[in-house]
Amino acid sequence: MITVVVVSVLLSAGALGGGWYYSGELLDPANARPGYRDEVVSSTAGTVVLRESRVTALPGTWGLVWPGGSAEVGAVVERAGGGVVRELRGAAPPDGTRVRLETAVWPTDPRTARGLDYAEVPIRTELGDAPAWLVPATSSTWVVAVHGRGGSRAEVLRVAPTLHALGLPVLAVTYRNDEGAPRSPDGLYHLGDTEWRDVEAAVRYALEHGAREVVLYGWSMGGAVVGQFLGRSAEAGAVAAVVLDAPVVSWTRTLELQSRRRGVPEAFVPVAELVSDWRADLDFDRFDLAEHPPAHRPPTLLVHGGADGTVPAGASRDLAAAAPGLDWPVRYVEVPGAEHTAAWNADPAAYERVVAGFLRAEVVR
Repeated sequence: MITVVVVSVLLSAGALGGGWYYSGELLDPANARPGYRDEVVSSTAGTVVLRESRVTALPGTWGLVWPGGSAEVGAVVERAGGGVVRELRGAAPPDGTRVRLETAVWPTDPRTARGLDYAEVPIRTELGDAPAWLVPATSSTWVVAVHGRGGSRAEVLRVAPTLHALGLPVLAVTYRNDEGAPRSPDGLYHLGDTEWRDVEAAVRYALEHGAREVVLYGWSMGGAVVGQFLGRSAEAGAVAAVVLDAPVVSWTRTLELQSRRRGVPEAFVPVAELVSDWRADLDFDRFDLAEHPPAHRPPTLLVHGGADGTVPAGASRDLAAAAPGLDWPVRYVEVPGAEHTAAWNADPAAYERVVAGFLRAEVVR
């Protein structure tokens, strides 16, 4: 009997330790940014050779980032000898440099990356001022853009010209624990459970500076932030439409997918949720938008890559299937073969047509 008790205690301690580690991977902002896992083999004018990996061989347009620099890479030209030759716009780093590919192609600003005038504006949140980009345009409908976990407002640069061409001003926000923004009191992400209040401050800024209504545009965890805003903000009624790109619409299903990808037993997921609740006071059921839909449900465009290994496309499919019964007008578009938040990268023109068509139908007057 004593042996059984000891084994049970050890197993419980192991599960708790695994849950604590997994919780830290989820909540600690320091763990959100991936490392530099790929490598430059060589480069010439107009091309770069990357050591072949699953990521370096992905199709489409991507950002190539390394410590202290960045460039844009395009289509795969050739794969041979363990290398992937890609189109290159900009200067590559020296041979042997460790790099990563990012869906946010340009880590700069709207003017440098896309030739769009903008202003840096402070959004007064409950924790202090958070910086935002304001790209002006003619409409009284503004887009408030919300990036994902570990990302930045530069995510919006891919679609900013499309939104600007529609006449929609764009407010690309930061939120607590972002670079330049206030830290949360505990220094942890709350996965949308508190970050929505920073988006609420941004929506109020828009309404105080000429907007009559807003479109919320969220990527990845930004989708969870948007979902919580729609369910809990006093300003939710000002949202005329929503665009969600590879959104977290269920943290539980997202954690289950990520545990499988990392080789972590799925049994750790409920333990990680329990530990995360202890650490950050999180109710994971609240984030399941199909089971707990938000109070305000405006027309929504939901885009997801079919090959997303970070946030499950199945959760988005299920939300879209449930939407008619929730009185929630959702249009679902799945992009076969696209990785996480990479639907634009896989085919920019097609993605922009879908977004522009949806917004013309819903908010452009």
